[in-house]
Amino acid sequence: MRKVRTKRQQFQNVLVTDIAEGGKGVGKADELVIFIDKAIPGDVVDIELYRKKKNFAEAKIISLIESSQHRIEPFCQHFGVCGGCKWQHMSYESQLHFKQKSVKDALERLGKIDASLCEPILASAETKFYRNKLEYTFSNKRWLTNTDMLEEEPEEMRALGFHIPLRFDKILNIEHCYLQASPSNEIRNRLRDFTVKQGMSYYDLRTHEGALRNLIVRTSSTGEIMIIVVFAYALQEQIGSLMGFLKSEFPDITSLMYIINHKLNDTIFDQDIHLYNGRDHIFEQMDDLKFKVGAKSFYQTNSHQAYQLYQIAKQFAGFNGDELVYDLYTGAGTIANFIARNVRKVIGIDYVEAAIEDARINSEINGIQNTAFFAGDMKDILSLEFVIENGKPDVIITDPPRAGMHPDVVDRLLAIEAKKIVYISCNAATQARDISLLNEKYEVARIKPVDMFPHTQHVENVVLMGLRSELKTIN
Repeated sequence: MRKVRTKRQQFQNVLVTDIAEGGKGVGKADELVIFIDKAIPGDVVDIELYRKKKNFAEAKIISLIESSQHRIEPFCQHFGVCGGCKWQHMSYESQLHFKQKSVKDALERLGKIDASLCEPILASAETKFYRNKLEYTFSNKRWLTNTDMLEEEPEEMRALGFHIPLRFDKILNIEHCYLQASPSNEIRNRLRDFTVKQGMSYYDLRTHEGALRNLIVRTSSTGEIMIIVVFAYALQEQIGSLMGFLKSEFPDITSLMYIINHKLNDTIFDQDIHLYNGRDHIFEQMDDLKFKVGAKSFYQTNSHQAYQLYQIAKQFAGFNGDELVYDLYTGAGTIANFIARNVRKVIGIDYVEAAIEDARINSEINGIQNTAFFAGDMKDILSLEFVIENGKPDVIITDPPRAGMHPDVVDRLLAIEAKKIVYISCNAATQARDISLLNEKYEVARIKPVDMFPHTQHVENVVLMGLRSELKTIN
């Protein structure tokens, strides 16, 4: 290997040997661990460092000298510029292999868990158009591609699409996205054409000016469509014109709403929702259950694979029909309602009051009467007094955010001593950390990764733990 000295340090013929949790390839040069954008294990590459620390560096590929056996041609025209679908240049079989490996490595390294317990990852039946929700951004600062650079002065700088990685104020104009099924692409492109023709201003992410801010598209397994347009500083006639256009051009939209957001961030949970046409919600279907999904509702973004995930959780729990179950971080109560008919009672807890209201409504819609839902901070609400009042659970299902569970919640689970814990996580590292703490009283019995997001490094993981004193009863 020969080092090439330039203003930015370069290395030639670097062999990529692994892939990191963030999805970058891993190589080594001059005893320095290097994380390489868009590199795949098996690649041999010339690289240039763009960030260097004491023990590691980050780099980009200058030349692909030798292609990995895992490498394929990406199918999306926006690959490499758009921040999504970072593994499109890797075969799906290889993606599954490295996702399984990442789960095993995290559990073994951080949780000291026997990785041989890890069952084969469950592949997604759909690898394109699998998302039921996308959020686009309007911006007056379009990211200029290499083709755009050939123009002396690009005429149109407005864009409707996705953020460029590490550039919060630059938006890539999306022509076709393979993440969400029709009519998502049609609505976005037609809306962009209409607003440009009408001369409507797009939001400036630095000065916080402009009329149009965000577009949220939700589709459901029942064929229903929800559109939410987020305005910033728009005139009322502009709002009426745009919403009228969507209503007339896309009559199949089930729920057409808008928001006026003057805040400095894009979150809508504290914003008023204005219904323009149709219902203020759509319905999702899972088995024979219906779930009401509103503008602020949480629902797993891969509907088909969410069903598979919940089936695995139910199978791991091994219900016999008389259990009291606690569903922690229940969200809109999808898991709670999904398992309710298989147990005596389910108690769901979440810190978002609106989500708990959705959970109660979803029980009512489906005629489920053996659920109860509580809103509050998990570490505060899950007290010993709460357990005394509501009963000691036989099974706890926990599906926390990426950061995992608060240490106080882990301590409470150890004090409660449910016979089984089913831990669902989108972050195997924090899951492993929590499991290592629960190891004081629990032993891991089963592990099953589930691919919810093809072409990304993200993976869900389901772990069954049994109370050591009850291990003979665990499946």
